[in-house]
Amino acid sequence: MAEITASLVKELRDKTGAGMMDCKAALNETKGDIEAAVDWLRKKGLAKAAKKAGRVAAEGLVGVAVEDKKGVVVEVNSETDFVARNEQFQGLVKLIAETALHQGADVEKVKKTKAGGSTIEEAIANAIATIGENMTFRRAAGLSVGEGAIGAYTHSSVSDGLGKIGVLVALESKGNPAELAIFGRMVAMHVAATNPLAVDSKGIDEAVIKRERDVLAEKAKASGKPANVIEKIVDSGLKTYFKEVTLIEQAYVHEPSKSVAQAVKEVEGKLGHPIAIKGFVRYALGEGVEKQEQDFAAEVAAATRTN
Repeated sequence: MAEITASLVKELRDKTGAGMMDCKAALNETKGDIEAAVDWLRKKGLAKAAKKAGRVAAEGLVGVAVEDKKGVVVEVNSETDFVARNEQFQGLVKLIAETALHQGADVEKVKKTKAGGSTIEEAIANAIATIGENMTFRRAAGLSVGEGAIGAYTHSSVSDGLGKIGVLVALESKGNPAELAIFGRMVAMHVAATNPLAVDSKGIDEAVIKRERDVLAEKAKASGKPANVIEKIVDSGLKTYFKEVTLIEQAYVHEPSKSVAQAVKEVEGKLGHPIAIKGFVRYALGEGVEKQEQDFAAEVAAATRTN
């Protein structure tokens, strides 16, 4: 029997695109015979699945689910936008969101949870096999309040709770939950449009503030201003910065003449109770995923090589 070396495993992995542990298992089963190991992986369906798993999945859908005083947002990716219009894929994303709503926003835990007779992980694998594209359950996040409501909004929706951008906003208040949820949706729409960094300046990383302060100071120094004036310029610049990037200080997109904080005050007056924005989550489809760019000629050439 041939020794199952790391280089042998790598060779099989390069040849099939299968996972390292699957390659090692295949070589053990076939006593180190590379070609037999390739066939073993193909029979198991692992080589084909692995090739799909190697393709970039940056399209897909963001799903939002809300119940009572809690909500979740999930991102499930596919390779092409076409799949996002597939009813099976949409059903899968809704299933994942509903499962996360009740199990918590831990991706690995959700994957292992049974829903509809199989685990979420198995449901994803079945969808990959049926639809023929790589899919990944990339991330999830949740919000909850003790009293109040969760506002939710999906942008570029293809179905209820499914779209290209998903937002949750947590409003803590003793006010009427139904009316809070309506206002929460309005604030969620604002967050979708403006993409703030935090609810207020306290939520912004100190390193980010320092970097902004340094930039403002350097610009002021370059203009030859004295130190005491530079300090005032920097403070003023930071105030402007916070108005641009913090939710409560931003101009409210529905009524730009007022800030979000002012809009909150108005709703507080109507409901007769204080409202605190405890947090928000904004997922935009594919953000942070490095997409592979390939021109048409390269695509044709690649297809020719595989045929």
